[in-house]
Amino acid sequence: MKLSAILILLLHSIGAAAQFTHEIAYVVGCFEDDTTEAQYEFDGEEILYVDFSREDLVYTVPQYFVPDPIEEFGDLNLYKNAREAKRACAGILTYLKLSMHPEEEKDPPESVLYPAEEVVLGVENSLVCFVNHFYPPSINVTWTKNNHPVTEGVSLSRYYPNSNQTFHQFSTLTFTPSEGDIYSCTVEHSALETPKTRFWDVELPKHHQSVVADVCCGVGLSLGLLGVAGGTFLFVKGQHQ
Repeated sequence: MKLSAILILLLHSIGAAAQFTHEIAYVVGCFEDDTTEAQYEFDGEEILYVDFSREDLVYTVPQYFVPDPIEEFGDLNLYKNAREAKRACAGILTYLKLSMHPEEEKDPPESVLYPAEEVVLGVENSLVCFVNHFYPPSINVTWTKNNHPVTEGVSLSRYYPNSNQTFHQFSTLTFTPSEGDIYSCTVEHSALETPKTRFWDVELPKHHQSVVADVCCGVGLSLGLLGVAGGTFLFVKGQHQ
């Protein structure tokens, strides 16, 4: 059993004049390390989360969300409600600890490594290490380039909850592709017996390789024809002499 207490409130259709049905999810999670997370999602995209250390709301509205979030949510006492939910969530977690003592269930992470944009040699890009379906929400992600540790250009997102009480997180590395380079991201988690590593190497696109091969073939054919022409000329000249 997962000992985090997750309270989810779903509200459908915002605004009486709305032409389409939308879904707002309010997620509060508290964990054994006494941390609490609270966030609002609009149609699966995070709108805002509560920063309890700063006692403030942090808006992370996606670009397509047209209304000003402060105008839309400013009068709803979201931070006050989040503090009350935090206390309630902590109470539920304490009750679960006292009444039930099963071994905490752990879910090992899955990871995938891929470039954010189409790879062009010499053009800055980003590698994304997507880590998903893990519990508890505590992982460590490290990067290497050609077997050497890399820390510059590395960023790590917040933990995001999944619907099954697991979490996902992104780590990105800004890099400039150079042919032959090999990158890796390594994920460490308490549910893994050994760290899980994914590799990605810089390869020339197939169409680029095809162009190079065609050019080489063309050059070789041209040189061959020149050789045949030169040999024929010398042969004819020798016959006349």
